[in-house]
This record gives sequence, C-alpha cells and structure tokens, in this order.
Amino acid sequence: MVKTNKQIIRGILIGMYLLMISILLFLTSTLYSFFNTGADRSKMLHTEIKKVEQYLPKINWANDGNEGRYISKQKIEEVQNDYLNAWYVKQIAYRTNTQKVIEDYYTKNARKNIFNIIKYNKEKKTTINATSLIHNLDIEFFSEDGQLIVLKDNNVLEYKKVFTDGKKILESSEISSFRIILLLEDGFWRIRHMVKEASEKFIDTSIKTPISYTNIKGINYYPKATPWNMYGDNFDIQIIEKDFQIIKEAGLNSIRIFVPYVDFGKAAVKTDKLEKLQKILDSATKQNLKVVITLFDFYGNYRLLDWTLNHRHAEKIVEKFKDHEAVLAWDIKNEPNLDFDSRGKENVIAWLDYMIILVKSIDKKHPVTIGWSNIKSAPILKDKVDIVSFHYYEALESFEDDYLDLKNKIKNKPLILQEFGVSSYGGFWRPFVSSEKNQANYYKEIQKVLTKHSVPFMSWTLYDFDEIPKEVVGSLPWRTNPQKKFGFISSKGEKKLSFKYISKE
Repeated sequence: MVKTNKQIIRGILIGMYLLMISILLFLTSTLYSFFNTGADRSKMLHTEIKKVEQYLPKINWANDGNEGRYISKQKIEEVQNDYLNAWYVKQIAYRTNTQKVIEDYYTKNARKNIFNIIKYNKEKKTTINATSLIHNLDIEFFSEDGQLIVLKDNNVLEYKKVFTDGKKILESSEISSFRIILLLEDGFWRIRHMVKEASEKFIDTSIKTPISYTNIKGINYYPKATPWNMYGDNFDIQIIEKDFQIIKEAGLNSIRIFVPYVDFGKAAVKTDKLEKLQKILDSATKQNLKVVITLFDFYGNYRLLDWTLNHRHAEKIVEKFKDHEAVLAWDIKNEPNLDFDSRGKENVIAWLDYMIILVKSIDKKHPVTIGWSNIKSAPILKDKVDIVSFHYYEALESFEDDYLDLKNKIKNKPLILQEFGVSSYGGFWRPFVSSEKNQANYYKEIQKVLTKHSVPFMSWTLYDFDEIPKEVVGSLPWRTNPQKKFGFISSKGEKKLSFKYISKE
C-alpha cells in the first residue's frame, strides 16, 4: 500500500514537472516570435480606439500636397489615421475627464496641456462633449529624415457642448484652422504641438430646395411578405414591380420607403443593399411613381461621438441616388420625437439639424424633410427643412382643425400628411372598436377633408401583415394585432372595403 502511494506521488510530481516545462517552452516561443516579427500595433496600443469603427469625419486633402518632397499614399494614410485618432481620444478624455490612451497619440510635452485641462475640469465638475465633422488637411513640411511633419488643418467644423454639474452651460459650432507638428515615435505619428490659428462661429449656408410638385397622393410601402425587411434574403423585385403597378392603377403617384441603418451596414454601407434600392427606384420610375426615401430606420442612438459614422452612412446613400429621377425627397428620420424622452430632446434635434446640413450639402436638387410622429412636433426645425411632414393617428373629427392650425403657423412651407390611417382589427384585443367597414368609412371621411384643402398625403399602408417585428411596437398582443390590419389589401391579397378610398373621396 505504501509502495503504491509513493508511485502515485512520483507520477504526480513528474506530471507537474512536464507541465511546467511545457509552459516555459510556450512562453519562450511566444517571446521569440514577438521579437523576431516586429511589434503589432493593435497589441501595443489600446485597441478600443479604432478610427475605422469609431470616428470617421469627412477628410479633404489639399491637391498641391507637399511640393518638392514626395510622400507615399501609405504614409499619408498613416498620418491621417494617427492624427484623427488623436482627435478622437482627446474628445473622450475631455468627456470623461480621464487620461486614458492620451499617451499613445501625444508626445510627453503635448500631454501636459491636455492633462492640465482635465485636472481643471475635474475640479470644476465640467465635461466637454465634442466632435469634429470636417477636416481639410495639407502637409506643409516633411523632414528629410522622415521623422517630422508640419500639418495644416483648415476650416475644421467642430460641434461641442459644455456641462457643469450636469447642466449645459455652452453649445457652439465653430469653423477653426490649426497648425500641427507631428513626430514619428516608435513607428507612430504623435502630436508634438498643436495651435488653433483662427476660429469663427459656424453659419449654415444651406440653400432651400423647393419640392418639384405638391399634388402628392401617396402611400407608405412595404412588400406584403417582407415588411420591415425589404432588402433581405427574400428580396423579390418582381413582387415589388407588381405592387407598384397596383399603386399606380389605384390613382396614387408616390410612395415612401425606409432605409434601415444597421441592415444597410451603418457607416460601411453594403453594396448589395444599394443595388436593391437601385432596383426599387428604377421600378418606381417605370410606373412614374416618385419616392420619398426615409433614412435611419431602426436607429435611435444620436450619441455625439457616433455622428461621423452616421454622416458617412447618409453620405454614401445620398451621393449614390441624388440624381435618380424617382427621388422626390429625403426624409431624415422617421418619428424622431419618440426618442426625446430616452435620448434627450436637445440631442435628437442637434443630430437632425446637422444631418439636414449634410444631406443638403450633397444633394442640392431634392428637398429634405423629417417625419414627425404628430402634428404638435411638426414646427420643430421648420426653418431648416424644405417640407414639413407630420403623422396623424388622432381622432378623425379633430384633423381638419389641427391641420388648419398648423398651416396658419407655418405659412411659407408645404405641409405633407406623411402617415395616417386606422386599423380594421376588431378581434379579442379591440372588440367592437373597428372593422373593415369602419376603416373604409374613416378613409371616406378624411379624403373629403384632404380634397377640400388640397392636402398632400401618404397613407399607411398598402398591405396587412401577418407578422410585426417587436422593434416596431413591442410584443404586446393588444399593440401588435391592430398594427397588422392597417392595409388597404389583406395579407391574402384581397382588396378591403377601404381600397375604394385609397386615393380620393
């Protein structure tokens, strides 16, 4: 028995010895590999700071470049990446009053000023939320040894908000110019010196764009089988073409469609999604239908540090389709006022304001609007949009007075009733409240008012749906079941009584 125990202990000791040897060999081989393959930047620096994923302001490089001294495209990209990362980490530092990652993008001398500002702001309980949206870069000097660059950054568009004790004390938009000295240290371009040479208040000079025509008789559109997933794997342009023919033959002349932010790839917009949107617009043109394109569907963040990502998303879509003959207008966001409570009214409005500026800077031919969820919110940013759009799901008997009141408040802009309707659902969760007959009567009566006052309209929606994503109205049955029955055509493809009043009294 004693002999057996000794053998067991001896075996355990030998096993532990072999395990330790294996660990030492693994660590040795890892160190050898590291020192013989060079440093991996993603492992040396804090990998949570990635410009490609986090921060994408608009960049313009001067065409003249650095005369007399060739700089490779790769070198310019390295300088740009390191420089923008320096902006990004400084913005995080001032927002959180922490020194995290600053040393990776600023030299020891340059860090002193940043750390002093952070220390002062912490003492005063002050934070700065900021972002930059446009940079215009020019390399003025590149040293012979390749270790120093003097960079000029002209007309930088900055937006910032300053808070003390959680209360906003300042909100500003500035156009500034900077001169920067960057040093190459450990293979990375770090800011050695940065001076703001000039600064002035940013003034929006966007030109107002009138709508091509206001005799809009339209409808919000999703395919019957793929609502809220119009560009997915089951995309079928033939089904969409048939639906557009139904819409045209019903006496309508326009549609409103939606572009989901995440599904389209966020900042890295997916080519296949653009191709599907192209087919939809081409099909609309064949039927002589105009299209209101609503951006940022299922987006609701508005975080300041994400603005540049949102801008690159919108930029790629608007640039792609700004000359398409089917486009009637750009709708920045569907019902953004529903995010006021959760995201902050000021944050949402500021995001919308700058998105309008961006879209109008790209497309100077088509008007811009916002799809407010109710008539009360419609006057918000009325001086920035070209069309005031609102949705109306309140009592029918109040519509005419509410519309005329809004028209009296906003006299110099076209108004569009962008969504309206009533469900025909009269099941368990809404017994005796509605029916196909009641739905038809609703449209009959509201069409009288629309005709009387020549109100441009886009109803909700062509089809009933069998399924409603929980992201739309949640998952409670008393909300989802009525939402399924707003269509003029049943989910089986049969025209409902309301179809008679889809376009006229």
